[in-house]
Amino acid sequence: MTDHVTLTPDLIHQTHTAIRDATIRTPFVPATRLSLQLGIDLHLKLENRQHTNAFKSRGALAKLLMLTEAQKKAGVIACSAGNHAQGVAYHATRLGIASTIVMPEGTPFNKVKNTEDFGAKVIQHGSGFDDSVQFTLDLAARDGLTFIHPFDDPIVAAGQGTVAIEMIEDAPDLDVIVVPIGGGGLIAGMAIAAKAMKPDIEIIGAQAAVFDAVKAQFDGTNTHFNGATLAEGIAVKSPAPANVDIIKRLVTRIDVATEAEIEDAVFDLLSGEKLVAEGAPGAGLAVIKKNLEAYRGKKVGLVICGGNIDSRLLSTLILRGLVRDGRITRLTFEINDTPGQLADISRIIGEAGANVVEVIHQRMMQSVSLKEAELEIVIEARDIGHVKDIVGRLRGQGFRLRTDSGI
Repeated sequence: MTDHVTLTPDLIHQTHTAIRDATIRTPFVPATRLSLQLGIDLHLKLENRQHTNAFKSRGALAKLLMLTEAQKKAGVIACSAGNHAQGVAYHATRLGIASTIVMPEGTPFNKVKNTEDFGAKVIQHGSGFDDSVQFTLDLAARDGLTFIHPFDDPIVAAGQGTVAIEMIEDAPDLDVIVVPIGGGGLIAGMAIAAKAMKPDIEIIGAQAAVFDAVKAQFDGTNTHFNGATLAEGIAVKSPAPANVDIIKRLVTRIDVATEAEIEDAVFDLLSGEKLVAEGAPGAGLAVIKKNLEAYRGKKVGLVICGGNIDSRLLSTLILRGLVRDGRITRLTFEINDTPGQLADISRIIGEAGANVVEVIHQRMMQSVSLKEAELEIVIEARDIGHVKDIVGRLRGQGFRLRTDSGI
């Protein structure tokens, strides 16, 4: 979008100097538990600890600093599902510039609220980023606002590329960087910066399988757009052609992750490293987990590009993760409708070292015979092996039961 500017290593280093005082140099830390679990040397760049909990504030600030006085006075407009929106809103307000943000309908409530809290006027329109862009451009033309594109702008991409500078400065022996891809601005900027500093470093892209626009162009295959994704921050159908050209030139490969794999990875980051991450970095960890042999013996850096996940979604994700791990399990019994049955079951579960979380004792809405009752007990256990032990004890005492996990 900024035709006279070329994305170069010099531009990225100049941008790093320009934005350094108003952005956080986020930690680049070893993922101790995940490294042990996966058998690789994994390190995490914690951009979820940036001012707006995402890397996007780097590129937003870089663009805002390039505006003329007239452009600053008129104000800016952006189109974003959340992280770019918050970056623009935060830095625009800080610099005394009015900002309008167009967000797709259905954007998580916390992202809308946070954007408004940073001082922006929010307008919701369209079902996704791609549906909202033309509406945003029309508003910009009508009101004389400067449009700040989230990824199709070399100045913005230069701001995002500063992430790679910090990673390599902090870990000169880094072998691989894994970067989530939406519109391609982050990986394009990072690839140019990283390859200039360390030509033999590998750059690996990560996408959601249901939003694989860049991978399709990279591999020369058809896209597989199919519904919504937990990684809504990288749900882009039309990546920037300039970014795709850079990706084809400098990126080793692009891998994709399913929604179940992304969900598992977000849970792993939370439970293993105590990090709140949204779906995009979950896609990054997911593709690492799927291709572990490619990372053996290498020092691997993953960009935790954002942490703005909806709290209700996160709550559900945690519960589902606990269920998958066997730490929360529902046991369904068919019992004789006589006194003492529940007490005996509770005693056996307690003696086995588990906790009873919930009990549902039904007599009416069920398919068992009149002299029987259906009993559902939700328990908290250590892991799936512990559940198997508990189920074995209960069946050994003559109780008929089934579990959601099929044990």
